[in-house]
Amino acid sequence: MEVTVADLKYGQKGIIKEFADDLLPIKLLELGCLPGNEVELIQIAPLKDPIYVNINGSHIAIRKSTAVHIRLEIIEEASAL
Repeated sequence: MEVTVADLKYGQKGIIKEFADDLLPIKLLELGCLPGNEVELIQIAPLKDPIYVNINGSHIAIRKSTAVHIRLEIIEEASAL
């Protein structure tokens, strides 16, 4: 099964593998959203969009419609709260 940033659960971490298409905003690339970088889900907005992630120390809010285009390899499962 393919996992994307939109599929992450609280505290779960992954490594960016690739992008589903080339339409990722340049601003995200400038903020470190690049293949090989680590992503962790920090928070989800009350209406489930956007999501708040930590990408190599940068805290970024990403719309779910954008997050579904960022494919991951899970490296740490979500901790039980």
